[in-house]
Amino acid sequence: MAKFHNMLVAIDPNQDEQPALRRAVYLHQRIGGTIKAFLPIYDFSYEMTTLLSPDERTAMRKGVIAQRTAWIREQAQYYLEAGIPIDIKVVWHNRPYEAIIQEVLACGHDLVLKMTHQHDKLESVIFTPTDWHLLRKCPCPVWMVKDQEWPVGGKALVAVNLSSEEPYHSALNEKLIRETISLAEQVDHTEVHLVSAYPSTPINIAIELPDFDPSIYNDAIRGQHLLAMKALRQQYGIPENLTHVEKGLPEEVIPDLATHLEAGIVVLGTVGRTGLSAAFLGNTAEQVIDHLRCDLLALKPDNYQSPVLPEDSVEAS
Repeated sequence: MAKFHNMLVAIDPNQDEQPALRRAVYLHQRIGGTIKAFLPIYDFSYEMTTLLSPDERTAMRKGVIAQRTAWIREQAQYYLEAGIPIDIKVVWHNRPYEAIIQEVLACGHDLVLKMTHQHDKLESVIFTPTDWHLLRKCPCPVWMVKDQEWPVGGKALVAVNLSSEEPYHSALNEKLIRETISLAEQVDHTEVHLVSAYPSTPINIAIELPDFDPSIYNDAIRGQHLLAMKALRQQYGIPENLTHVEKGLPEEVIPDLATHLEAGIVVLGTVGRTGLSAAFLGNTAEQVIDHLRCDLLALKPDNYQSPVLPEDSVEAS
């Protein structure tokens, strides 16, 4: 069950608006739990201070940390005055994603929320290197929050893999659906949809085999996906009209359906093995994510181990 009672919000240091913090407060008001506003900070001018004494260098670091801590407290003042429990922590670290994952490991956070930026013309979400590292390597779920308000009646779209016989795919499918349904019930009874994409006829086969009938092939593939989707939706009591089996590339089908449904969030599984490798999409996951125009919740398999090691020597306020 998705509990998300120990949330870590990665603060964006470059702007005052913090949609990820707003989303965390939204979740807290419905499911409770704690919130930590977390900011890794590093001033590269620090590298130019080698002529200063160790005490002066330490004072410089502490000064920067204190300044940013006060800034975050100012941004969170409205929530703090409303009684929302928000812990503020600023650390000195030159690799933000490592600092965030190390904090997750050290404090047992069960959800990381981070803001994403939107391309003004394309309306697609822009992911930074830190975003990609978190999606690939963070052991707990990562919620990438779009810098816009949640759409009225926004739905949750769960991308499942129905084409693989690998056992971990099936287990991850079930985890995605189970946790999304649980979260939807706890938060605002969001409508949960399932989607799976199946491939069209390979062109090379159609060309090389004159007797090959593409329509029969397509019907067979679609039939297999429909049967698998039926079994999955029946297992979790999801109505047929909330399930979608579409022909095409996942990086086209999933973002297009999310836009059509006016989905508030897309939920997908990642294994983080080679790049961002979604269990149901292989190496196309990055393309899927690049085309999304809504929030993204990425979950890992239960046995996932992050390649980032815990670190006890990070200096914090």
